Amino acid sequence: MVIDMGKEYEKLLKCYESLREKVKFEPKVAIVLGSGLGNFADSIQIVEELSYGDIEDFPVSTVPGHAGKFIFGYLGAVPVVCMKGRVHYYEGYPIGDVVLPARLMKMMGAEILFLTNASGGVNDTFRAGDLMMITDHISCFVPNPLIGPNIEELGTRFPDMSSVYDKGLQEILRQTAKEHGIPMKEGVYLQLTGPSFESPAEIRMVRTLGADAVGMSTVVEAIAANHMGMRICGISCVCNLAAGMTENPLTHEEVQEAANKTAPLFTKLVAESVKKFL
Repeated sequence: MVIDMGKEYEKLLKCYESLREKVKFEPKVAIVLGSGLGNFADSIQIVEELSYGDIEDFPVSTVPGHAGKFIFGYLGAVPVVCMKGRVHYYEGYPIGDVVLPARLMKMMGAEILFLTNASGGVNDTFRAGDLMMITDHISCFVPNPLIGPNIEELGTRFPDMSSVYDKGLQEILRQTAKEHGIPMKEGVYLQLTGPSFESPAEIRMVRTLGADAVGMSTVVEAIAANHMGMRICGISCVCNLAAGMTENPLTHEEVQEAANKTAPLFTKLVAESVKKFL
């Protein structure tokens, strides 16, 4: 299937124009909140809010735990836009719609993209509730959002992917975690399509490939943001151990519960780090 990138870019511009009719705020940092992590938005000094449904042609999240709105405001002196809920490939959206929000936040003025997610731990030293800084990623069975004619207005045809996750931002995360006594793992995040959780055999494959955590989001957003020249960092909340690593069946409720328990540490780490970004 050939993707019409002209239409994809037209849709992006249409969403931008629709948003700008309602919101004039110009963020410098964009934050995407994963499953169960939406309460982080309470730490923002909120200036404006906008439901995804109020933006013409914007994809709307259908997943429990994803509120589906943009929050505009400040963390300290840093102007931020926060996605309270994201859209996923498994919801049936084309991959261009999945990365549209990241592209839109760049067009709003955001220079940094802070990605977060709930994940399954694959590294056998991880435990439910751990926070993992993403140092690299693997895309597995998920369509690359740059397939099709290149949108020259957004970035180069063949973007370099050797340092997607900004080294300077990683160091800020490390320093912040140390300052506040927050345990933080580091590792490689792998995105699969979902929505089914992985089989034990698939988790063995993921471990062989070199991943430490696995989930259903984030990587395609990072690819699209990197294409546009954004600086990127990410935190993954390890909400369960992946299939075959325990005797327990996996549920979305378990993911949300673990994220809720870890939320105070997550909130402190992200909020205090963002304040140092600019």
